[in-house]
Amino acid sequence: MCAMARPRKPLLSTDRIVQAARDLVDAEGLAAVSTRRLAAELGVSGPSLYNHFRTKDEILEAVADSVSAQVDLSMFEDGRDWRTALHDWAVSYRAALRDHPNIVPVLARGPGRRPAALRLADAVYGAMVDAGWPPAQATSIGALMRYFVMGSALGSFAGGFVNDAGAYDPADYPHLGQAHLLAEQQEKIDERAFETGLRALLDGLEQQYRQIVRPASG
Repeated sequence: MCAMARPRKPLLSTDRIVQAARDLVDAEGLAAVSTRRLAAELGVSGPSLYNHFRTKDEILEAVADSVSAQVDLSMFEDGRDWRTALHDWAVSYRAALRDHPNIVPVLARGPGRRPAALRLADAVYGAMVDAGWPPAQATSIGALMRYFVMGSALGSFAGGFVNDAGAYDPADYPHLGQAHLLAEQQEKIDERAFETGLRALLDGLEQQYRQIVRPASG
């Protein structure tokens, strides 16, 4: 009896579709994604995608959730205090978004029904409540951190300046004489700005914690 020939290409799966869509979003942006384009990238017929996803939006939702799944949540389970945990989580969250910035507009819609995104929201909220924050305040903290991290991933301040010394005439912009150098140090400046903002944000929350939580527990 002859053995059955193996298929030349791996069988189509949800994971393969999501990976291909994520690669496409990373390389070319959200507008590049279509079922026809994905089918061509995967070497399959367009209708075969509908066995896994009903619409393009469902595919993009799955891509967004695959990025949320890259965020480390272990800091909420290993005994770190709430402030340290929030800091470390924010750094991991930003790293995931920095690697996949084109999907941020989809993530910004909120977690919806996406499992990884819901686990993320649950972990942050649960950790804050366990630390003694009132539920309403814990919700606000989760929202605040999300706004801050996503905002930092939407664009680069340093990268927004052109590398042209003549673009910023001192007569018009007396304080931007070195602005053309910012783009060369984009990563360093953006990292420093993120850490500065995160530290200030956490300092403010620490002050609120002392006023709201500690008197109640004391």
